Amino acid sequence: MDMTISLRQLEIFEKVASCGHVTKASEQLFISQSAVSMAIAGLEKFAGAPLFERQGRRLLLNDRGRLIVSQVKEVLRQAGTIEQLLIESAGEPVGVLRVGASTTVGNYLLPAILGKFARRYPRAKALLQVGNTGQIEHELETGALDLVIIEGPSHASSLHATLWRSDELVVITGKDYPWAMQKKASKAMLENGSWIMREKGSGTREVFESAMKKKGINYTISMELGHTEAIKKAVEVGLGVGCLSRMAVARELSHKWLKEVDTPLDLRRNLTILTRDSGYRTVLLNTFLSILDEG
Repeated sequence: MDMTISLRQLEIFEKVASCGHVTKASEQLFISQSAVSMAIAGLEKFAGAPLFERQGRRLLLNDRGRLIVSQVKEVLRQAGTIEQLLIESAGEPVGVLRVGASTTVGNYLLPAILGKFARRYPRAKALLQVGNTGQIEHELETGALDLVIIEGPSHASSLHATLWRSDELVVITGKDYPWAMQKKASKAMLENGSWIMREKGSGTREVFESAMKKKGINYTISMELGHTEAIKKAVEVGLGVGCLSRMAVARELSHKWLKEVDTPLDLRRNLTILTRDSGYRTVLLNTFLSILDEG
């Protein structure tokens, strides 16, 4: 049998596999639904059997589809790398850079930097994925991301780490919370506080836990929330106390919606750039790193 599979068919297959719908895939690929259906039909004809189970309007991978989906993703990633390397011969950053960031960095620092990058290099694009530190480190290791910026230390020895800038966490309460009248939280207060914290795997959570451990303080987390904004709101209405990056609560502190409470804890941390130590950095990656150096 002649090889008749095209990269475009594989791209469409991967998109349908991730979306589960022909309509959503067509919208994301900016092609017609009929073109998506034809590509899937052609691939299944080549395979000699279906690759999806049809459940109403949904398409779910069957065992044969699941057998190839990871290889398809790798082929597409490699094809994208080849295309980028060829385009870069002109010396201008062109293509798509996949950037990951832990929550605080992604929400409060990177948007302005991504805007600067887009204005300066209109033929290049940086796509941002925000997640907790453990998640995005894994995505970088597996090749799904090209660069990540995390809060606190890295636990991936295979990655190359570079200090970017420093940051500091602060303990916060609502303006009417009992702690708000105290100049400094005592060890007993810290032990008995109703802590509202990020989930395990978060860089913010790790720095907080490390600081409490160094002071020998046992504590109880009364509420665990997966987003900084949710923590701020919960603390603001008096449900407990939190510990977040100063840059994440700067607006609330300036408006006196939240109150900073001094503590004996060392809550300083570094923001770290992680890349794969592959020995070669593309023009696109180096250009983005230069933008990060500008601050």
